[in-house]
Amino acid sequence: MTESEISARLKLTAAAHERLAADGVAAIVAGGDAMRTALEHGHSILVFGNGGSAADAQHFAAELVVRYEQDRPARSAIALTTDPSVLTAAANDRGFEQVFARQIEALGRPGDIALAITTSGRSPNIVRGLEAANARGLVSIALTGRDGGEAGLLATIHVNVPEARTAVAQEVHTTVLHLWCEVIDGEG
Repeated sequence: MTESEISARLKLTAAAHERLAADGVAAIVAGGDAMRTALEHGHSILVFGNGGSAADAQHFAAELVVRYEQDRPARSAIALTTDPSVLTAAANDRGFEQVFARQIEALGRPGDIALAITTSGRSPNIVRGLEAANARGLVSIALTGRDGGEAGLLATIHVNVPEARTAVAQEVHTTVLHLWCEVIDGEG
């Protein structure tokens, strides 16, 4: 890439952040407040996604369990993307579309948070996970890209990054996840 191409790419990501700053702040606050309240009342955050969003789920859970920017008590967060035995058994025995739903059925309790991270909003396993969360009385949050898809429609709280490029949506998702860490930790 040339310097001008890199500059244009950085401006593209900055523009996506600006659009979210103009249209998505209330949803970001609602999601952060819901997670902070759930954690304060002894509930957990179950977070999940596919591919890069699975990595984001693991990153977010690690920030909550270990620390974000300051030392504080551990927060109860579980990335549903990290247990290969459960994932492969669920995929084999129930179908890949059930890998998150099955874990939510086992681990989710009313008042917990189910946080789905998806750039398309259309992955069947994400959709089934949100459906399971809603059926069990969890607060469902979707962090999406593009138009939010079915995941956005199913979520109690929907933060949408209206960006078609997966990489750009994921870059903004990382910012949102860090903002949520700050809300949860009472920073700012």
